[in-house]
Amino acid sequence: MVSMSQTTPFHAIQKEILHSKSGHTSLFSGSDNTNAFRHKTTFAFPLDSSRITRNLHVDAAIGEHFKRGSKVIVAASPPTDDAGVVTEPLTKEDLVGYLASGCKPKENWRIGTEHEKFGFDLKTLRPMTYEQIADLLNAISERFDWEKIMEGDYIIGLKQGKQSISLEPGGQFELSGAPLETLHQTCAEVNSHLYQVKAVAEEMGIGFIGIGFQPKWERKDIPIMPKGRYEIMRNYMPKVGSLGLDMMFRTCTVQVNLDFSSEADMIRKFRAGLALQPIATALFANSPFTEGKPNGYLSMRSQIWTDTDNNRAGMLPFVFDDSFGFEQYVEYALDVPMYFVYRKKKYIDCAGLSFRDFLAGKLAPIPGEYPTLNDWENHLTTIFPEVRLKRYLEMRGADGGPWRRLCALPAFWVGILYDDISLQNVLDMTADWTQAEREMLRNKVPVTGLKTPFRDGLLKHVAEDVLKFAKDGLERRGYKETGFLNEVAEVVKTGLTPAEKILDLYHGKWGQTVDPVFEELLY
Repeated sequence: MVSMSQTTPFHAIQKEILHSKSGHTSLFSGSDNTNAFRHKTTFAFPLDSSRITRNLHVDAAIGEHFKRGSKVIVAASPPTDDAGVVTEPLTKEDLVGYLASGCKPKENWRIGTEHEKFGFDLKTLRPMTYEQIADLLNAISERFDWEKIMEGDYIIGLKQGKQSISLEPGGQFELSGAPLETLHQTCAEVNSHLYQVKAVAEEMGIGFIGIGFQPKWERKDIPIMPKGRYEIMRNYMPKVGSLGLDMMFRTCTVQVNLDFSSEADMIRKFRAGLALQPIATALFANSPFTEGKPNGYLSMRSQIWTDTDNNRAGMLPFVFDDSFGFEQYVEYALDVPMYFVYRKKKYIDCAGLSFRDFLAGKLAPIPGEYPTLNDWENHLTTIFPEVRLKRYLEMRGADGGPWRRLCALPAFWVGILYDDISLQNVLDMTADWTQAEREMLRNKVPVTGLKTPFRDGLLKHVAEDVLKFAKDGLERRGYKETGFLNEVAEVVKTGLTPAEKILDLYHGKWGQTVDPVFEELLY
């Protein structure tokens, strides 16, 4: 076990969370993180302990300045206002401290679920246009009392309490859920969201489908959302991989964001999450069609990440090094090329440039300017490994799917990562897995799912053990949550992924057309 004092310069990190009116602890939950959260943090350092307290408030974008004992709001990408002038440059220790400030006691751990879905015209099956999306967002806002999120004159999302709705590059509709205590609350939140969206969308002749990859339409048929960061990414992606634009415009995922209590706890969960991510990919594989035909994969969405941008994606083998900790993740993140900086309500193209140069005030588009913690937070959202570290851990390996699977994904990971016994069982089981074996699973599972050979058997046999760990972990939580695993229990029992089931329908009842999938997987 690695302790914080062994791997970082911090001797102690103390965190006090400000509670919302409901008494729930605020926490980031969302790829865009437009649902800001409040905290106050004190650090004890052998270094200059005043550095963090000075630098935690350098974002005028945050809206409230940080002072000892006062509140801070961090609104991530895009920031709500312009970044302020930094009077003293951030150091690497500040960046490490930012990650470490996510540590919280177990009683404050929460579950943040995010899911994306494709909207389409019920008559033509064509993707929703931005104009339709804007009408939908405005109507949801007015009918169900959501606050609008604007970028210039364009509505790009909604927020209500700690929930937010955001748009992915091709108009994929994403709910970033609030940090919740139980899976019952999480599934109720999903159901409430789907009810609201469906109530408005049906009146407009719009439906939503839960699937991991756009099954019918070409990339040229997909609308482009009016968000500045996506324009920068769209121009940069083809330079670093062949499938990045497909990732942006034609994929949907479901993920869960989970907490950790300490650096050592983060390391254990990070390692377990990476080792098991291919199993989650298999259990939720649901993207076998491209442009109306089978594409040769069970999870095309997962396959796409292998050639999107390998500087910022993958299985992060260094997480399994003895020296790994917050500091090592910061070193990795500093070497991931930048996308943008947000200044004066505009995105400045910094694609391919170095955050290390930014730290030194040598970023070419804005020479002499130094990053704020808001810039660092934004940069962390542009890193796309199978498990991502912010002030919490994101499990990122699953395809989007119908609503029962949206509840099953957080159940799977909560049962494993929020129970000490199940987590230790997973770590023991995977302790002798080699980097080559983890990479092999990552690369083969998108094609062969649970039938992927592993050692003396199939991945299905490993999944049987892992599912039992998840179920036992949920039982020990005592909230009667094991029923949320029924959807994946059926997959493990039969060895058939969701993708294989809809492929069978395609070759049989559907008569080799994908159009019926829009009804089969309709929310």
